[in-house]
Amino acid sequence: MDLASFITSVLTSFVIFVVLVLLFTWLSRRPGNAMVYYPSLLLRGLDPWEGRRRGSRSPVGWISDAISASETDVVAAGGVDAAVYLVFLSSGTPISDEHSTIISIDLLPFAVAVLSILVYSGIILLPVLLPVAGTDNALEGAAGFSPIEKLALGNVQKKSARLWAFLLSVYWVSFVTYFVLWKSYKHVSNLRATARSTPEIKPEEFAVLVRDLPRPSPDETIKDSVDSYFRALHPNTFYRSVVVTDHTKADKIYQEIEGHKQKIARAEVVYANSKTESNPEGIKPTHRTGLLGLIGKKVDTIEYCSEQIKELLPKLEAEQKTTLREKQQRAAIVIFNSRSAAASASQTLHAQVFDKWTVMEAPEPRQIIWPNLPRKIYERQIRQAVVYTIVFLIVCFYIIPITAISAVTTLENLREKLPFLKVVVDQKEIKTVLEAYLPQLALILFLAFLPALLMFLSKAEGIPSQSHLVRAASGKYFYFIVFNVFIGYTLGATLFKSLTTVINHPTGIVNMLAKSLPGSATFFLTFVALKFFVGYGLELSRLVPLIIFHLKRKYLCKTEDEVKAAWAPGDLRYNTRVPNDMLIATVVLCYSVIAPLIIPFGVAYFALGWLVAKNQVLRVYVPSYESNGRMWPHMHTRIIAALLLYQTTMLGVIGLKVFLYAPILVPLIPMSFIFAHVTHMRFYPAFDKTPLEVAQHELKEAPNMDAIYTAYIPQCLKPDKLEDLDVFEDAQSHTTSRAPSI
Repeated sequence: MDLASFITSVLTSFVIFVVLVLLFTWLSRRPGNAMVYYPSLLLRGLDPWEGRRRGSRSPVGWISDAISASETDVVAAGGVDAAVYLVFLSSGTPISDEHSTIISIDLLPFAVAVLSILVYSGIILLPVLLPVAGTDNALEGAAGFSPIEKLALGNVQKKSARLWAFLLSVYWVSFVTYFVLWKSYKHVSNLRATARSTPEIKPEEFAVLVRDLPRPSPDETIKDSVDSYFRALHPNTFYRSVVVTDHTKADKIYQEIEGHKQKIARAEVVYANSKTESNPEGIKPTHRTGLLGLIGKKVDTIEYCSEQIKELLPKLEAEQKTTLREKQQRAAIVIFNSRSAAASASQTLHAQVFDKWTVMEAPEPRQIIWPNLPRKIYERQIRQAVVYTIVFLIVCFYIIPITAISAVTTLENLREKLPFLKVVVDQKEIKTVLEAYLPQLALILFLAFLPALLMFLSKAEGIPSQSHLVRAASGKYFYFIVFNVFIGYTLGATLFKSLTTVINHPTGIVNMLAKSLPGSATFFLTFVALKFFVGYGLELSRLVPLIIFHLKRKYLCKTEDEVKAAWAPGDLRYNTRVPNDMLIATVVLCYSVIAPLIIPFGVAYFALGWLVAKNQVLRVYVPSYESNGRMWPHMHTRIIAALLLYQTTMLGVIGLKVFLYAPILVPLIPMSFIFAHVTHMRFYPAFDKTPLEVAQHELKEAPNMDAIYTAYIPQCLKPDKLEDLDVFEDAQSHTTSRAPSI
């Protein structure tokens, strides 16, 4: 790519971003769009415009609002997970703001951790490496090189003493990364401890998840077995247990009842709106009872749904009793009467053999994936091995199904397989459009389904909670896009040949990347610019959610609940957001010394991403779970993986310059492994388990143990009143095993 094309690409992306920001500014001011641009504020009962300065409604006003928001604001809006992703840390110094004299070190999140690495690296690399490379002449006389490449490592002569600057820069970037990651891990650990020791009462802090229960004796239920086991081991702190059941049928009946209730609410609104002065009686809504309401007997919707509810309620009650007594499974949630007791139990080895009575911290009630809880430990290990094998094949050979899809979606194949389409595809105008876009559209759709596929595969492993599922899918997606976007594009058309070489000679990948990386620098400069200008512009403007919301509200929504569901914003979608950020981090890190000009683009990406994401956390997204920053160790590990890839490729790149001192870079690789091991040993245990010194902090009030117990009962089995809990427990066991609350 020549300089003119590069500048054109960047300017075009910038213009698109400016247009999208102006659209956002105009659209977000309109009261009718508040549900799209401020749903988080509305759900928290706040006025989107209350207390906002006049200037904050300008095209850049949202930037000052995002910058001025404190860590407390972020936690209140998006939880600790959002804070771990977003809040800024300024080199370990306290920061003052208008809300307090001094606030603690703002948290260094993933995006800002990388931003800090790039800023500190760029302070040295840009003023040193650009002149060193730009004043050499290795590319002089070479055909097809651009002025951008003259400012990169490729313009330095082989065996030149100038290579010392690049070699030492690799050390500088590595030490900066170690420093920033250590500071960030330490602060995130402190933030997590603060969140886990708050006086707020959270059900998951009083509970443990118990899996791999042994088969009970014939004269007792699983519930009796669990209660007697934990009552014997924790006589003073055990409260109650909720045994996992196969409640699929009960849930199906419950969902049918809820569906009929929604139909009644919708029909009542339609009926009320049909009453006019000329027709005061109105028209009662009707529907057909067959498939999709299109066939079958025509009935009055309100009367029919009311009758269905009356018929289903006794069935639900009978199924609840059957489920609680006869469909118990070998997993349970065990409730303790204090946080410290639950934390202690989760860290204690209960059984002599590892495949019985596996105890771990309980997830939030809303996170639990109930069907996965009873899966045995050996089944989980087998499933995990199978899933990892499938993911490995997807990562390495995804091009095969994409090629197959592209072949199937050619016009000739469509005409052959689906003859009825001939009339359409033979039209000249339509044929031209389809030939241009159909294969690409198939590719885009395939890749769009990939995150959902990885979530499905991760769930198949037997993972017990939603946050754990997101972390697992995020890791798989990270390795997929790094391999296929970064390494795949770099190696280009020789990818399959390269795979053969790597299989036969694993160390050969270093030389392949070393040879290919410099030639792809301009492409990745443009790629990063496109990602942060266009990607963040679309994120901020929310054009697609806006259009969908207004279409639903106009044509589909009748009740307030339906309107609310139409503008429900969802959460940050960490399973795709974090891997995409990590891809950019990997690209910028690997090119930081090869082509230092990429560093400003990386800084712009993460700085703008931090501003946009913080705005969305404060005003738009609503967290679907809270793991108190449990994602951070995974982010840390992947930054280390990117660093190792960077160090390895730089060893190869500088080695290809026939530089005698290139082996000086070799110690960096074991240093990175040692750093990863030390940080893991020092900080990770507090993420895996809750320390007792954290859990023992006092609560602001005595916990309502019945409410905590009820939180872990599936909705379809939950009793209507807390007074019915004893009846609910008796349905599982006739033994009462409760300890007094502390």
